[in-house]
Amino acid sequence: MTQSSVKITASPHVRSADSTVKIMWSVVISLIPVIASSIYYFGPSAILVILTCVAACLLTERLFGSTPGSVADGSAMITGLLLGLCLPPGFPLWMAFLGGFFGMAFGKIVFGGLGQNIFNPALVGRAFLQAAFPVAITTWPAKSQTWLSLQGDNFALPFMSPVVDTATAATPLGNLKFGDDPVVTPLADLFFGSTGGSIGETSALFILIGGLYLAWRGHLNWHIPLSIFVSTFVVSGLFYAIGISQFPPLFMLFSGGMMLGAFYMATDMVTSPVSNKGCWMFGFGIGFLTVIIRIWGGLPEGVMYSILLMNAMVPFINRASQPRLFGTSGKKKAKKEDAS
Repeated sequence: MTQSSVKITASPHVRSADSTVKIMWSVVISLIPVIASSIYYFGPSAILVILTCVAACLLTERLFGSTPGSVADGSAMITGLLLGLCLPPGFPLWMAFLGGFFGMAFGKIVFGGLGQNIFNPALVGRAFLQAAFPVAITTWPAKSQTWLSLQGDNFALPFMSPVVDTATAATPLGNLKFGDDPVVTPLADLFFGSTGGSIGETSALFILIGGLYLAWRGHLNWHIPLSIFVSTFVVSGLFYAIGISQFPPLFMLFSGGMMLGAFYMATDMVTSPVSNKGCWMFGFGIGFLTVIIRIWGGLPEGVMYSILLMNAMVPFINRASQPRLFGTSGKKKAKKEDAS
């Protein structure tokens, strides 16, 4: 008769089959349709900008990362891909590299590495580029006639102004807000991606495919993108109905960086709330701020600033949405004890 052994270990006793590395590379896989569509629409320029951002993030993580082997966890890869996807296709490569370095160094590594940062590193990098090179990041060259042609002056020398040989073409958001002859871009063009804009933000269809894949795998909290979409649609619809805004609600949802930000930036597990209630508050705040910035701000876009602002509010949201402990009352009662 054999005696069975019982192994006693500390909690938790039930563990998920998913690991940080597995989740990170699942996100990378979900971005493949978005990357493929961006290459189809913007040609070699998309490849160059994305690869430059990825190289900058990987190199920065390798040189300054606090954890040995942290490059392999996929987090730096995701940061580089997302930063590249939210830049113009004609963006100079030296600026893209600088943005990747800044996003990793000051958006992640300076806080202690993976799991310690309070802001989305890709958006930190883009915010730096927005402040440092506002002209370059808001220049949208008209699409080239051939796929092999560059979309702008990608190979501009460092600290030299890029040269744009073709006429610039406004994005759907910029045209509607600042255009001499404002036109609402057809929803079909916004959905499939045949418009001007950042490399990976033009096709809502492929972003939606990647986002639904992550939701199906359980690698994002679906409450966040849903609350962003609901908030954006309701608030923008109200302003549009009373004549304050020129942006129709569906146009608000499918234009600019709304889809990419909702599915890939705002759902970052490190920089988003931990409870479902907190995720709803977080998402509603992002949608509301985006609408406000797009209508009254000096720039046509507002997703980046909205997510970064709500990232800063996450500790307060977590405190306000902390679930009640099992077996306790909803209201805390102060108890005074005698010193004696």
